[in-house]
Amino acid sequence: MSNHVLASAYVKEMEAEYTATKKCLERIPESTYEFKPHEKSMKMGYLTLLVAEIPLWVHHTIETGVIDFQTYQHIEPQNTEQMLAHFEDNFQKAIASLKNVAPEIFERPFYLKNGDQVLMETPTGDSVGSTINHWVHHRGQLTVYMRLNDIAVPSIYGPSADERNF
Repeated sequence: MSNHVLASAYVKEMEAEYTATKKCLERIPESTYEFKPHEKSMKMGYLTLLVAEIPLWVHHTIETGVIDFQTYQHIEPQNTEQMLAHFEDNFQKAIASLKNVAPEIFERPFYLKNGDQVLMETPTGDSVGSTINHWVHHRGQLTVYMRLNDIAVPSIYGPSADERNF
């Protein structure tokens, strides 16, 4: 598969996941941000932020070729509207980067770092695909948190127990 075709496939995949992701994010009230289902689990607010922010990783992967945990800046949305605006901005940046990526960029190494320590090195094209998978994984995790907080889970790939159309 050519890198141009791969970039187009990634755009299509992200666009297919957009609506369900937005439906999840718009249902998370800030009153649940401190919830943790287990002491080893992340807080719901941070998990919601990850789901809103992971598309930005696609943008950084393509545009800079590196994400460094020591310098990466998270915003701190205070409410659902700010979280949704952050998601929308991140999503649009990811799509723009994918639509404008030069084919050779997908062959360039991507580095995940923690300061001077390289945690992972992989071709950018591979990293974009795994980032999209990571995004969908965390959205699935978020739906479990939603269920535990009696927040209606939207239909994602088919009807949910909260949105049955039959």
